[in-house]
Amino acid sequence: MFLDVVDLRNFYAQPVGVMTRRLLGRAIRARFENVTGMAVLGLGYATPYLGVFREEAERCIAVMPAAQGVVRWPSAAPTLATLSDETMLPFPSGRFDRVVAVHVLEMTPNAAELLGEVWRVLAPGGRLLAVVPNRRGVWARLDTTPFGNGRPFSRGQVVSLLREALFTPVGWSEALYAPPSRWFLRTAVAWERVGSRLSLPFSGVLVVEATKQLHRPAQVRRRAAVIEPAMEPVLVPGGVPAG
Repeated sequence: MFLDVVDLRNFYAQPVGVMTRRLLGRAIRARFENVTGMAVLGLGYATPYLGVFREEAERCIAVMPAAQGVVRWPSAAPTLATLSDETMLPFPSGRFDRVVAVHVLEMTPNAAELLGEVWRVLAPGGRLLAVVPNRRGVWARLDTTPFGNGRPFSRGQVVSLLREALFTPVGWSEALYAPPSRWFLRTAVAWERVGSRLSLPFSGVLVVEATKQLHRPAQVRRRAAVIEPAMEPVLVPGGVPAG
């Protein structure tokens, strides 16, 4: 179930939310280093992380799920955010080069359909960056943050979901090693460095980059079985009149 957009906005206005935006934003930017001249779509509640792309990309649009609600973005410019059913995106096929999905895969009841729509609107060779709660991390166990709501994922679960939707994972990152508490704000960067260097398994989120497979597998149609009749009709000659 989706969180209300007001709750999401309030979280990112708090100190822990500011820390989240800062650390997770670095991981997202490291994956999509250069989007010059590209079309970028933010899906879910991705606006805290789209600012670094807006001036660089040719087009940058945010789509927020109808069940979640929408807020104006950016606040001091013509709006680039819209409301839509996450499984019926209002764009032509092949329109975007990059998609950043945050606070959406773990909350939608239709993850497979959502990824099918992402596949459709991505251009050939386009890439998806999905941020999901890590089921082994502390953040997924506490509902004081958005990542403690919805369905957390393991690496294997994310890979299976993406492959079924015809995406190929090509890169992984992890972020948010510090517990989601104000007591750890000052040491959050140190937690991030140590966790990343040692590849510790208890990060708050998984950040997976996946590329769109260009061709859907052909559907195999089975030939209808031919039923052989058990008995064949035999022509019986009519009676011969007596002479």
